[in-house]
Amino acid sequence: MKIQFFSAFLFCLLGFLWPASAGEWGHYGGDAGGSRHSELSQITPANVDDLEQAWSFSTGDLTARPDDIKESAFEGTPILVAGSLVFCTPFNEIIALDPGTGAQKWRFDPKVTTGYRPANQFICRGVSYWKDPMAEQGAVCAETVFMGTVDSRLVSVDVHSGAACMGFGNEGEVSIDPGMALLWPGEFQITSPPVIVGDTVIVGSAIGDNARADAPKGSVRAFDARTGEPRWDFDPVARGAVEQPGSWGDGDAARTGHANVWAPMSVDEARGLVFLPTSSPSPDFFGGERPGDNRYANSVVALNGATGEVAWHFQTVHHDVWDYDLPAQPSLVTLQRPEGPVDVVVQVAKTGFVFVLNRETGEPIFGVEERPVPQDGPIGEFLSPTQPFPVAPPPLVPHTITPDDAWGITPWDRGACRDAIASYRSEGLFTPPSPEGTLEFPFSGGGANWGGMAFNPDTQIMYVNTSRALHVIKLIPSEEIQAERDRTGNFIAQQAGTPWGMSRELLLSPFDLPCNPPPFGVLHAVDLSDGTIKWESTLGTVQDIAPLPIPWALGTPNFGGPLVTSGGLVFIGAAMDDYLRAFNAETGEEVWAGRLPGGGQATPMTYEWQGRQYVVIAAGGHSTSTTTLGDEVVAFALPQ
Repeated sequence: MKIQFFSAFLFCLLGFLWPASAGEWGHYGGDAGGSRHSELSQITPANVDDLEQAWSFSTGDLTARPDDIKESAFEGTPILVAGSLVFCTPFNEIIALDPGTGAQKWRFDPKVTTGYRPANQFICRGVSYWKDPMAEQGAVCAETVFMGTVDSRLVSVDVHSGAACMGFGNEGEVSIDPGMALLWPGEFQITSPPVIVGDTVIVGSAIGDNARADAPKGSVRAFDARTGEPRWDFDPVARGAVEQPGSWGDGDAARTGHANVWAPMSVDEARGLVFLPTSSPSPDFFGGERPGDNRYANSVVALNGATGEVAWHFQTVHHDVWDYDLPAQPSLVTLQRPEGPVDVVVQVAKTGFVFVLNRETGEPIFGVEERPVPQDGPIGEFLSPTQPFPVAPPPLVPHTITPDDAWGITPWDRGACRDAIASYRSEGLFTPPSPEGTLEFPFSGGGANWGGMAFNPDTQIMYVNTSRALHVIKLIPSEEIQAERDRTGNFIAQQAGTPWGMSRELLLSPFDLPCNPPPFGVLHAVDLSDGTIKWESTLGTVQDIAPLPIPWALGTPNFGGPLVTSGGLVFIGAAMDDYLRAFNAETGEEVWAGRLPGGGQATPMTYEWQGRQYVVIAAGGHSTSTTTLGDEVVAFALPQ
C-alpha cells in the first residue's frame, strides 16, 4: 500500500513539474494552429525501416460495445500533456496512458447515451488541455482536459486524476441546448475537440445533413473555462442581414440552419483569434429557401476569442448546393515571402482547392478569381453565377470527367462505367444537382477532408491527402420520395421544407470499384513559398477491401491526416487498408509501412519520452468506410 501511494504521488508530482510544451504534441493538431509538425528527428528515412511496435493499448470497445461499435469511427489523436498521453474513444471515454509503456493511468467515462443512431457515427477526434494561470499549483483542476460528447455535453476533468472538475458547470459538465426539438436524439452532437483562448473554451457541433430547411443553428459557443458560464455564441448564418455589397441577393435566412463548425478549429494565441471552418447551410443540395451567397457559411471565419466578434471572413463556396463545406482545421503557419515573414491561414477543401489567406486581413496571398460556373438549376433554385478559384496552388484533384475517362479492370466493367457516366449531367466542378442526376466530382467526401494538412516551416512544404471518387446526386420531388426509396433502396433524404428531396450514391463499377480512374487516394507535397506542387504519391492499396487480398497500389479514399517531422518523414494512416505509412518528405517515396490491427482512419502524432521517439495512431477503423473495426492505440519506435 505504501509503495502504491508513493508511486501515485510521484506520478502526480512529475505531472505538475512537466511543462505543457515538453510533450511535443500538446494540441490536437500538434500546436494551437494545427501545423502537425514535430521538430523530432530521431526517426529518419535511413532508419525508418527498423521501426517496430513499442506498445499497444486496447480501450475495450470491441468487447464492451459489440453493437454500438458498428456505428463508430476511432478518429482520435492523443495529446501529450502533464506527463500523460491523453485521448478519447469514439464513445467519449477519456483515457490517460503512460507514454513509455502504454499502461493506463486513469479513465473517465461520461456515460454517453448509446443505442441510438448518431448523425455522424460515434466519433471523438480529440481532447484539449488547459492550465489555469490563476490556480494554486497542485490544486485539483489547476490543469484540465476538455471534451465535447456525442450527446452534446462539454465536460472538464482533472488531467492528473481524471476526476470531474466539480466547479465547472453542473458537477463537471455543461449541457449544450441545440435550440429546438431534434428529429431524433442523434441529430446534434460534438465530434471535434474544443479550443481555448485565454480562459475561454470554445466548442462547435456536428448536425445531421439534409433532413430539413428549418434546422438547428450551427452556433459556435464559448464558456468560462473555470465555471462553465456562457460567454458568447456565434451563429454562422447571417440572419436578417443584407448580403455583402455587390452580392446577387439579400437572402432570407429565417428558415436556414447549420453552417455549423464540425471540423477542428484553430487558435492564434498571440492575436487572441479563433479560426472557424464553417460548413454549408441547410439543406445541402437545394438552396431555393436561402437565396444569396449565405454569408459566413462555407467560410474561414476569424473571431475575437474573448467576445465572439467577427474580425474577418473569407467564403470559399457561394450558396453551396454540393455539400462542399470546409472539413478541416484551418492551419496557421508563417510563410517566408520576398517582403518578409507573413502569417497566414491555410485552408484545404473538399474541392481540392488550397486557400492561402493573410492571417490579419483574410486577403488571398496568391490571388483568387471569381469565375463563371454552370447554371440552369432546378425549379426554385438560385445559383451563384460565379465561384472563387485560387490562382495557386493548382487544384489537387481533377474537376471534370467524361465517358472516355471511365475506368475498369476489364472491358466489360469499363463499358458499364462509360455508359453510367454518359447518362448523368456532368459539366465540371459546380454543376448543379438535378432531377436527372448530376455527377459530383470530386464527391462530397473527396478532395481534402477532416485530416487536414501538415506543414514543415523549415522547407515551407505542406503535405495533404486527398480522395477521388464520383457521387451521383439526384433531386427527387418531395411527393415522390417514399416511392423512390422503396424502388431503389438508396440513401434518400427528405430536405423537408423544400420542394426537393435528394439521393446520393457513389458511382461504382460492377466490381464495386470507382468508375473514375485511379489513383483513388493521393498524398501531395505543395511548396507554399510559390504555390507549386512538389510531388504526388499514391496513398493506399486495395489489399483489405478487394475480393482477393492483393496489394494493388490504386490508392483508396481516405480519412485521417498526415504529420511531418524534422527527421524528413511524413507519417499517415487514413487509407482503407490497415497500415501506418512513412513517406520520404523530400521525394514522396513510400519508405515504410507498419501493419495495424484495425483501420488507421485517424491522424498520427509523435513525441519523445525518456530519449525515445514514438509515433502513435488510433487503429479502430471507420464503420462508414467499412474498414477493419478495432479499439487499439498503437505506438511505434526504433529498437531500444
